[in-house]
Amino acid sequence: MNIEYTKERAIRLLRVEGVDLESLYREADSVRRKNMGDDVFIRGIVEFSNMCANNCLYCGIRASNKNVKRYTMGADEILDAAYAMAGSLQSTIVLQSGETPGLKDEELGEVIKRIKRETTLAVTVSAGNRPYETYRYWRECGMDRYLLRFETSDPALYDKLHPGSTLAERLKCLYSLQSLNVQTGSGFMIGVPGETIEMLADNILLCRKLDLDMIGIGPYIPHPRTPLGNEKNVYNGNPEIFFKAVAVLRIFNPDAHIPATTAFDAVFPGEGRNLALQRGANIFMPNNTPVAYRKDYLLYPGKPGVDESPDQSLNAAVLRIESLGRAVGKGPGHSIKSADKCRIRS
Repeated sequence: MNIEYTKERAIRLLRVEGVDLESLYREADSVRRKNMGDDVFIRGIVEFSNMCANNCLYCGIRASNKNVKRYTMGADEILDAAYAMAGSLQSTIVLQSGETPGLKDEELGEVIKRIKRETTLAVTVSAGNRPYETYRYWRECGMDRYLLRFETSDPALYDKLHPGSTLAERLKCLYSLQSLNVQTGSGFMIGVPGETIEMLADNILLCRKLDLDMIGIGPYIPHPRTPLGNEKNVYNGNPEIFFKAVAVLRIFNPDAHIPATTAFDAVFPGEGRNLALQRGANIFMPNNTPVAYRKDYLLYPGKPGVDESPDQSLNAAVLRIESLGRAVGKGPGHSIKSADKCRIRS
């Protein structure tokens, strides 16, 4: 059967209402079940540094925000978080930071080596644009995956939102990671000021073109201490679009891991991530950052769980997954895409 993956179809699906909307959600859930199964893999995030050299117009830890208490966790603190995760239901540690070396490349490399040597955890890193040589070094240290969201597929809007950076540079990093056979994740915000429904469709199509292993998306939420602090989400008043985006993303990317991101709970308290899991998502990412640091890693206000302990975050995640009749995935939950697939990029 020929399946249509066109911009026109994406836009049409993003605009459905009523009974057609319920049909969209059923289709997305069916595609998820057929290609990814019913298991939900839990990947624990450790936000090891909020140091950032960038001034993205929407981000709460942007370099110019002087109200942020900056921190970088030491190697031993990161390892302690990893040891606590090992043997739990979390099979992956996601080492996340702002886009500047909090830890030096070599220090982070040594942390990755020890996590791989001393635990069974898969290692994902999310630390922004870095040189090819850095990605290669971390890969040699044992890094399994890398997460680098492109945020918007429109070059002009990207340039506006990210002073001093370009979409072309971001994509070059993604291609570099894929050439190193790193499981590569990316994604985008939904409803950033300046976005149109056509751009949203293009975002979904770019994810498909990139053939990503994981795709993380979530609603744009204004942070008051940023240049866009007073700019509402362009879909304000139509929040259903956030879940439509997840559903269409799943239909267009049937074999990618899609997390139910925390931002959905910020917009829909207590149920956002549950609904995302019912409409195409298959990954849950609780916060394992030590509580002492959590309030200082706020990309947007109202982030859920900043006062929870890592154990509380994990237990809550498991209860939510089981309440949906789903099971927690066992093992690392690596990409189901062929590891030796030739990824040729122009």
